[in-house]
Amino acid sequence: MSDLQDNIQKLDGYLARFKNTGVLNQIGGEALPAQSGEAFETRSPVDESLICSVAKGGAADIDAAARAAKAAFPAWRDMAGAERKKILHRIADAIVERAEEIALCECWDTGQALRFMSKAALRGAENFRFFADRAPAARDGQSLPSPTLMNVTSRMPIGPVGVITPWNTPFMLSTWKIAPALAAGCTVVHKPAEFSPLTARILMEIAEEAGLPKGVWNLVNGFGEDAGKALTEHPDIKAIAFVGESRTGSMIMKQGADTLKRVHFELGGKNPVIVFDDADLDRALDAAIFMIYSLNGERCTSSSRLLVQETIADEFEAGLIERVNAIRVGHPLDPLTEVGPLIHRTHFDKVTGYFDIARQNGATIAAGGLRVGDTGYFVRPTLFTGATNTMAIAQEEIFGPVLTCIRFNTEDDALRIANDVPYGLTGYVWTNDLTRALRFTDSLEAGMIWVNSENVRHLPTPFGGVKASGIGRDGGDWSFEFYMEQKNIAFATGNHKIPKLGAL
Repeated sequence: MSDLQDNIQKLDGYLARFKNTGVLNQIGGEALPAQSGEAFETRSPVDESLICSVAKGGAADIDAAARAAKAAFPAWRDMAGAERKKILHRIADAIVERAEEIALCECWDTGQALRFMSKAALRGAENFRFFADRAPAARDGQSLPSPTLMNVTSRMPIGPVGVITPWNTPFMLSTWKIAPALAAGCTVVHKPAEFSPLTARILMEIAEEAGLPKGVWNLVNGFGEDAGKALTEHPDIKAIAFVGESRTGSMIMKQGADTLKRVHFELGGKNPVIVFDDADLDRALDAAIFMIYSLNGERCTSSSRLLVQETIADEFEAGLIERVNAIRVGHPLDPLTEVGPLIHRTHFDKVTGYFDIARQNGATIAAGGLRVGDTGYFVRPTLFTGATNTMAIAQEEIFGPVLTCIRFNTEDDALRIANDVPYGLTGYVWTNDLTRALRFTDSLEAGMIWVNSENVRHLPTPFGGVKASGIGRDGGDWSFEFYMEQKNIAFATGNHKIPKLGAL
């Protein structure tokens, strides 16, 4: 039996229960269908086959989940940080134990290749461990003396929060948002993307089996216009953490305005990788390819614009074309696969629609630009050359395995092109000139920049973008800044003079 056949057989065993019961909501510790009785189907992008039915939550389900989170909040808030730490570590342990199940289900649900989803499952455990270890000190503040007062700061969890996660690497991104919320002492209502519900259900089960009190974490499946809108508008939900499109982030901000929701948005990107002629071109090539074609190009931090200096452009593009044409597209459960199918039909049509747009813009499809097979949403990794930054393929987030190559002459040209987009999430700079690197990164409009490296995430550092790429930061103490309120208490240290009004 091949590795692919073995993985398919294992997957069938993991999916059996979903086929029998569907994916249910979890509210107040109970697995529940939608109150309306409605459900929707989730299908695999691999072959368009039915996976199972999913409870279609709406406003009533969100209200029940928010009330459960509100009721559970005081006890969870007041639990010692050391106790929360133990529970979160047990969740991490269980994730590791079920990592194979998580990875295989995620591959089938999203089309992502197993080589990446196996690592994503373990990263989810790392996220829980990282924030578990910080739970005991989450409330710690500072001592800020003044001449007459001793100011002492502390932090308190903000309350029940809503977490809305996307369909790309949904398991890892859910842990990234939910782990710090729980460590801070918040309770959670989680609405996962409707296109990838399986691992959100598995994660919810893991948490409660690990001893998380009922109601601390609630799960409601559904669509953005129903469940998502109800969550962002609910008065008991104090903050919304959202990962997704910039347009949706704008809608959420409007919906939450009446209840003064605090928001944290991780949104889109049209991220540049800038390659100067003094760079290590072999390493730059590896990184540029990895950062656009891994994870099917469905990642907010992908380097979807390649800015390459004119003096090396012919050589670099030739190497790029050869490598892109060699990328292995196939079944996501095959360990050899590098690119799997796109998430669903609508997204497939959007991505492939840019092939015609590129031609109309006057760019060249130097590699790819083709559908693979007649079943499923497979597409060849694609490279556009001869592009300018004014073209739609250089300005709009395609969110697929599609790279747009733009040539530049000078450092000033590169900076102007890199910054001339609505987004500002990440940037990748390749040069062996340290002075240039310092100067260039200081002016590059991005929340995160890597120099001579691909995206290597370090959890203590801030993660987030500028411009249309988001609001706020994840990672380290920045996550707690979002999920917690600051409190300042001032103690008089003596009998300082108090102004007298109305004194005789």
